[in-house]
Amino acid sequence: MKEFFIIMNPEKQGAKETAQVIRDYLTSHGASCLIGKGDGRRGGDYHYTDASMVPPETECIITLGGDGTLIQAARDLAGRNIPMLGINRGTLGYLTQISRTEEIDTALDALLADQYQLEERMMLNGRAYSSTGRLYEDIALNEIVITRNERLKMLHFRVYVNQEFLNEYRADGLIAATPTGSTAYNLSAGGPIIVPDSTLMVLTPICSHALNARSIVMSGDARIRIEILGDPGTSQAAVYDGDTAAELHSGDYIEIHRSETKTVLIKLKDVSFLDNLRNKMAGI
Repeated sequence: MKEFFIIMNPEKQGAKETAQVIRDYLTSHGASCLIGKGDGRRGGDYHYTDASMVPPETECIITLGGDGTLIQAARDLAGRNIPMLGINRGTLGYLTQISRTEEIDTALDALLADQYQLEERMMLNGRAYSSTGRLYEDIALNEIVITRNERLKMLHFRVYVNQEFLNEYRADGLIAATPTGSTAYNLSAGGPIIVPDSTLMVLTPICSHALNARSIVMSGDARIRIEILGDPGTSQAAVYDGDTAAELHSGDYIEIHRSETKTVLIKLKDVSFLDNLRNKMAGI
């Protein structure tokens, strides 16, 4: 690799300084490296990076922040298929490969020498509809969550999988997660951890008002339909990766399925998923 682009979360301590160090190291070894402005724009067409500012010849995206920064980069650059490497400047960092400053030079040397593997991660597509037509559509790397917009309002919804009725829930919400997202909100809600390079989806109810409500793991080819029930005045939303959202009301529905778009991550270390999981849970 010789063409790099850095995406950083400017709110993370040391991110700007680390970006400069990385750029200086790469350019001193004959590579090209640009640093995105990292203005944190929201509500527009991008979040940390304007995709039009990333040159077409870019071979690698380096993110500086936490998992959220890498997720935003994946969404901003969806469809470009540029491999991404995450350097953790956040908290836990399941997606980021590098956590220690002293590991950065070694990681950059591996990139320059093309000593790495690529992993494809599935994404979800969610299309929300009302009685008048399509409301909103977006993609997610981690999860799409049906959640409430009002305080202490129990939600009521009905779930279908491949046009077959699955269950009716009264709960605080519902998580539809990818394997990558299984270690995020899904894990906090009591859902299972799924090997990240698999092609599966998991549905996890949030604080369901039922004793037998459990997570359900299903094929990545499943097509999920969630119909919003309950009082007409109850406001809720479908939230994509904790970022963009579509407001939903009784009678609306959302269809969720595997997206054709994938995120490509760079794997440098010969560390198994279980080793990485154990280290993250131990705070290493």
